[in-house]
Amino acid sequence: MKIRFVITLLLTFFIQDIYAQDEKIVILKTASGDLEGTLISSSSNSSKTIALIIAGSGPTDRDGNNPAMMNNSLRMLANGLDKNGINSLRYDKRGIGKSRQAGLKETDLRFENYINDVKAWTNYLRNELRFNNIIVIGHSEGSLIGMIASQSNNVSKFISIAGAGQSADKIIREQLKSQPMSVTIPANTILDKLVKGETVSDVPPILSSLLRPSVQPYIISWFKYDPQKEIAKLKIPVLIIQGTTDIQVGTDDANRLAKALPKAKLVIIEGMNHIMKQAPADRQMNILTYTQPDLALNKELIDAIIPFINAK
Repeated sequence: MKIRFVITLLLTFFIQDIYAQDEKIVILKTASGDLEGTLISSSSNSSKTIALIIAGSGPTDRDGNNPAMMNNSLRMLANGLDKNGINSLRYDKRGIGKSRQAGLKETDLRFENYINDVKAWTNYLRNELRFNNIIVIGHSEGSLIGMIASQSNNVSKFISIAGAGQSADKIIREQLKSQPMSVTIPANTILDKLVKGETVSDVPPILSSLLRPSVQPYIISWFKYDPQKEIAKLKIPVLIIQGTTDIQVGTDDANRLAKALPKAKLVIIEGMNHIMKQAPADRQMNILTYTQPDLALNKELIDAIIPFINAK
């Protein structure tokens, strides 16, 4: 029994070691610093197809984690693709994780910086790593970034997961509706100006974390993009995926995107939340999954993605 246990243990470590060999750190040089990503591409896999995974908003890293929450959602997504023979590259956004040194001052950052980074990564994948079938997968805010970047000739297909279906100013207004009028009235006044491209210096303290003057140039650049208009520009196959228990983005958003691009395939996954895991609709129980790094992704997610990627 002891010998069998030792052999099993050795085989486990051997298999894990082989699996780890499939991961490679890659560096993308940019004018403001290096971006770091993780490439999963097995030497035994000769496929020239690769998925570029884009993280969502805030300090979210390549694995789907941030300083306050670890869920490993994007790492699990990459591993799920790998188990089905799909190569992938996921990366830390500029200013985040191992790409921290490429971060710009808050006053200098623009939404276009993230878009241009995706374009640079697709160029790298095509020209340096010689992948000729590039699938962009954008999660949450990464959906809008990805769909704009995918309007270039480098991208073969685009997948939106939990992507917003309205411009960011409308989303913020919706989120503020539950606040008292002492918050919503000044907030809407500031938002009206930002939509017009005008900055506001006098921001009430209660709104400073959201609308402080230093972040306003970025917000203005973000507000310019309407996901419905941007997705309609895509001439490539598009898959829109949305979970029914997502407490950050709703099925209405997915339906808006699908309506804007009728040829897109829409998949609604019952019980999947914003971080792509099975979760109840109850808000508190749902949020608990955000800090469960070992909780698996909703199985239907990978089942929806693989046939779309493999379709000719």
